[in-house]
Parts: sequence; structure tokens; C-alpha cells
Amino acid sequence: MSNWTEVAIKEAVCQVLLEMKKEQIPIGISNRHVHLTEEDFKALFPNEKIEPLKPLKQPNEYASKSVVTLKGAKGEIERVRVLGPLRRQSQVEISKTDARTLGVNAPIRLSGDLKDASMITLCSENGEITIPAAIIAKRHIHMSFKEMEELGLNMGQAVKVRVTSKERTVVLEDVEIRAGENFVLEMHVDTDEANACDILPNTTGSLITE
Repeated sequence: MSNWTEVAIKEAVCQVLLEMKKEQIPIGISNRHVHLTEEDFKALFPNEKIEPLKPLKQPNEYASKSVVTLKGAKGEIERVRVLGPLRRQSQVEISKTDARTLGVNAPIRLSGDLKDASMITLCSENGEITIPAAIIAKRHIHMSFKEMEELGLNMGQAVKVRVTSKERTVVLEDVEIRAGENFVLEMHVDTDEANACDILPNTTGSLITE
């Protein structure tokens, strides 16, 4: 077998794998959850340390054993999970349905962008804080820098993803690319979006390139 043939085969295999990756983007359903700073965690859980309950798909992230109650002007939601590790700013990620239940006007934002975040009260058995932290998480795709380069995408780029289901096939637009050195390929949607599209735990999406 000539070197040219070997190179051609390798290139063909790489192209096939790339197309498979485009067609099979795992979709994770993100339920309401909370991220806390060390200061806010201590206010809610004095003399406690954040303890992992189970790992999440992204490296070093986990659901903790701690839960809080969210309170707004109209209602409350109990047993909302705190995710770890602790962060530099506290953040509450909810769905549009949750926002209506609570009576808060949460904006759609990427995680970490708390511009105009709604005031919300977090309660535990030992404390209570009210902070500007409530957002509705914008749908996005986590991927490594290598995957982003392979797919010809850019950080912050908005793409379209086709989600195929038996009776609710849709194309989701405004899906933002979020890359990190160790990120695991996964698209994140909230529970409202998952229900609207009939997304199940094993559902995948197809990246639409134009």
C-alpha cells in the first residue's frame, strides 16, 4: 500500500468521524439549579462544606448534597440542587415556567452573564439570602477547543441544531458555542425546551452548517 493511499484513507476516516460528530451531538437536559460563592454558601449552610452527591458530565462539576428553596413574589420552589464546585459569583438557573411560578422576570443569558439578573431569595434551614442572580440559561453547546477547530466553529458563534424525535422534530436556532480545554461535547437545553421538543436522555442533535 502506497503512502498516498494510507494518507487518503486516514483523511477519509477523519472526515467520516467528523460528519458523525456533527450528526450526533449529545443533548443534556438542565433542570433548575444553583451555583454559589463561598460567602453565600456559608450564609445558607454555616459550618458545612459542600459535598458531592454525583458527578456531572463536564469535568470536575457535580451535583452536591445541598438543596435550597427559591422564593419569588408569587411562589416558591423547594429542593433546588446546589451544583459544585463553588464559584466566583452566585447564579440561579431556572426555566421560563419556573420564572412564572416564582414571579420573577429572569432574562435569557449565558451562564456567567448576570446582566439584569432578577432578584431572588434562596432559603435553607439555617439561612436566607436575596441576591440578583436569577437567569434563564441560553441554550448552548459545550465542546473542546480541538472539536471547535475541527468543526470550523468559533467561540460565541450561534448555530442551528436539528433535533429529531418521533412527533416533534424541530430546528433550534441561536445555540451558542462554548469551548473549553477539557469540555465534553454536549448541548444544554432547559426543561421547557426539552419538553417542547420531546427530548429524552439519549436524544442527539445534528449540527446544521450553512
